[in-house]
Amino acid sequence: MLKAYKYRLYPTKEQTELLNKHFGCVRYIWNWALVKKTEAYQLEGKSLSRYDLQKELPFLKEEKDWLKQVNSQSLQAALLHLDSAYTRFFREKKGFPKFKSKKFSKNSFECPQAVIANFKEKFLKFPKLGKIKTVFSRSFIGEIKTVTVSKTSTDKFFASVLVEDGSSLPIKKPLIQQEAIGIDLGLTDFATLSNGEKIKNPRFLKKSLKKLKRLSKKHSKKIKGSVNRNKSKLRLARQYEKVTRQRLDFLHKTSIKLVRENQTICVETLSISNMLKNKKLSKAISDVSWGTFINMLEYKCSWYGKNLIKIGRFEPSSKLCTCGTINSSLTLKDRVWTCNNCGAFHDRDILAANNIVRFAFQKQNLIGVDNSEFTLEEINVN
Repeated sequence: MLKAYKYRLYPTKEQTELLNKHFGCVRYIWNWALVKKTEAYQLEGKSLSRYDLQKELPFLKEEKDWLKQVNSQSLQAALLHLDSAYTRFFREKKGFPKFKSKKFSKNSFECPQAVIANFKEKFLKFPKLGKIKTVFSRSFIGEIKTVTVSKTSTDKFFASVLVEDGSSLPIKKPLIQQEAIGIDLGLTDFATLSNGEKIKNPRFLKKSLKKLKRLSKKHSKKIKGSVNRNKSKLRLARQYEKVTRQRLDFLHKTSIKLVRENQTICVETLSISNMLKNKKLSKAISDVSWGTFINMLEYKCSWYGKNLIKIGRFEPSSKLCTCGTINSSLTLKDRVWTCNNCGAFHDRDILAANNIVRFAFQKQNLIGVDNSEFTLEEINVN
């Protein structure tokens, strides 16, 4: 089983300079290879593989002597990632590889081999870089496959260590509806569970918005290229980083709690990209990070042998009464409603969480309701 561990690095001044050279060289190789591949396809109609480009690296190093100062395997890894990006583009027909910018692109490079972790002396040893002081929040046992070094906008260095620990994924237990819990994600409450529990939405971005606006306004008034502008840029980046860290901490704690306490978790498939087109709610939707939360549930369920079931996005989870009646007139502002057929009073979110469990365990879940009296037109009103 592969697991990634992320650690903070504390390089010396000389190592910091060499790390920055690695970022620059990897970025240059990416852009150089992207030009080569694009020109070969446009002019000659052929596709250059990463092996074709790899053969040209020794000649390129003779022309660009500064490329010899960095780890050669990191340069080869950049070609591999570009080749993977091209493959994804032709398969999925979206996301053509872009040129990397020094200012706006993420600074990172990969070391595929020869990285050593020493937990007693607290360092990671890299080719060309030597021993870099590392804060190990936790240790690991296994073979290091790759290590990705990255630099944040606040000039912090991190190493993401991918480890193969030799273990296999645990066998998942059979699905039992009584041991399942449904999760309805929302904005008023981050999540509503089928047992009636509601998890509040922390709204980290909204709470920090005034400070972010103030720092952004100050930054915009600084003279470009000045020392004060660089300082204000760093202060603004630190505040954004704080919001990101708060959000990730909340998502990790919430997801691991749900996975540890439940055998089966049922969630609704969301089209977040379409939801973000709503200009009034796009900021709030981005702040809650539903996509990241569901991804965390996926890999943590696989780690702990738990089940994760996703239902379709068009299920009338909040509109379907327990008696089988669909409330087609329900709108987003209606948080509670009463069924006209049986008179049952429903909390919209709790009802949706329970219906998500019901839909997940139905034998035929093509349109969400295993009942012939409901038509596809009625169900898609949600």
